[in-house]
Amino acid sequence: MKVAVFSTKSYDRQFLSAANEKHGHELVFLEPRINLETSVLAAGFPVICIFVNDFLDATILAAIASQGTRLIALRSAGFNHVDLSAAQELGLTVVRVPAYSPYAVAEHAVGMMLALNRKIHRAYNRVREGNFALDGLLGFDLHGRTAGIVGTGKIGALTAKILSGFGMKLLGYDVFQSPECLNLGMEYVSLSELFARSDIISLHCPLTHETYHLIDDEALAQMKDGVMVINTSRGALIDAEAATKALKSGKIGYLGLDVYEQESDLFFENLSEYVIQDDVFQRLLTFPNVLITGHQAFFTEEALRNIAETTLANITDFEQDRPCANEVSVERLRK
Repeated sequence: MKVAVFSTKSYDRQFLSAANEKHGHELVFLEPRINLETSVLAAGFPVICIFVNDFLDATILAAIASQGTRLIALRSAGFNHVDLSAAQELGLTVVRVPAYSPYAVAEHAVGMMLALNRKIHRAYNRVREGNFALDGLLGFDLHGRTAGIVGTGKIGALTAKILSGFGMKLLGYDVFQSPECLNLGMEYVSLSELFARSDIISLHCPLTHETYHLIDDEALAQMKDGVMVINTSRGALIDAEAATKALKSGKIGYLGLDVYEQESDLFFENLSEYVIQDDVFQRLLTFPNVLITGHQAFFTEEALRNIAETTLANITDFEQDRPCANEVSVERLRK
């Protein structure tokens, strides 16, 4: 099938081209993100392939549907950037990559915990400047501390497994209890209890109406002073302005973000020659106890290979009119 691949980077081209050798689709790589203006580039393509910061609202969906697009292939597990109801009304099929490498994200989350706790990012810069003083670099043992895992799906469960290896006590919150986490000794508690008892809180849940700004002023008030908060899931799980206030007061002692609510204007691009206009983001960068990475938790060879292979297999299923287990629809979400 003829596929318009939006938001293409060099690594997308590399891995998608390699995976496509056994599928034989016609891939046309486009650097721009899709929006109403660039949607004209999708004309004549029955399939478009998009990434997390390509937002498809009802207007854009109507535009691409009128130009012949029938399938939207997401190169991501999340699908909150697509209006599924509008897609359904327009007869558009949406498929995703539900699991590419849970290890990649879990390992990155724990890496952020270690870097923040032991101030590795600050120590690196000090040593390069010839400063070997230890003042300000004091950390704490993870052993014996309590980690709260919000969302114990594949990524959350793997994060819990790694932290269990450090000898941490595990608290979990999820609609469904993971047998693997229970075997690790995880105690499932209410969200408020998890907030109150955890030394480290790691977010591994999807963004929904219920989880939007899960971490807000009210949630932060329930947490221990000096708590560590890690988010490698979706930026809007955390109210960034509330987090900024909590950093100033000392309620949050460590903040690790691989995602940010307004990241679509920032991440995946080189903005080093520009003045960033997001005042909240700029304020977060001023805190010495904040570590931000640019949505790179997923970014491993294994993950990119799996994303490419699953994406192209989804397209082949659609082409051959086979049921696709990775289809996302309003009906499937209700089940």
